[in-house]
Amino acid sequence: MPAKQQSRRGLIVSSAFMLAGLATGSIPFGWAQAATADGEADEEALKQRFEYLSKNGNSSCSRQFRESIASMPSTALIQGSCCSPMDEHRYIEQVNGLRQFRDIAMIPADPYDIPAALAQKLMPYYELALADAEQAAYDFAMENSNEQGPCCCQCWRWHVYGGLAKYLIREHRFTGEKVARVWDLSDGCGGSGEHVH
Repeated sequence: MPAKQQSRRGLIVSSAFMLAGLATGSIPFGWAQAATADGEADEEALKQRFEYLSKNGNSSCSRQFRESIASMPSTALIQGSCCSPMDEHRYIEQVNGLRQFRDIAMIPADPYDIPAALAQKLMPYYELALADAEQAAYDFAMENSNEQGPCCCQCWRWHVYGGLAKYLIREHRFTGEKVARVWDLSDGCGGSGEHVH
């Protein structure tokens, strides 16, 4: 299929996801996988996603919210920012940046739209005891990531993305540098993220 036709097809598919989600009041997970021929998620669809997520979030930094995740339906979605308002440019940058890790299903494709089922899988890894070399990689990420950790505070994101880091180090041999990269691109605190590289 020619590149132009692939790009048009990507736009149609991603737009269809958006229309279905807006019509039902819920946005289906997986929309971030729709991409144009150059491998990036369709920008217009991302702008529509940003518009929805920035105004319809249910995420909270509270301990009660963190503890509620375990009993959420597997089809539930944790959406939006619980700290600063989302920034559109930053959001598009993050989703496109995370596509480099799309072959690893445990890395959320969108830090502002996370399936509860995935969060439930990742949180137990937070308690995983690492070997010395693995812990050194985790410690490096703690010291060198933008937020000096998985999130700006020890909320549900801290436990989910802390668990993700330990999973990536143990199962995929991620270095501290790669973990820090994932954390920086997955920052769900809102804001412009000026330090993302």
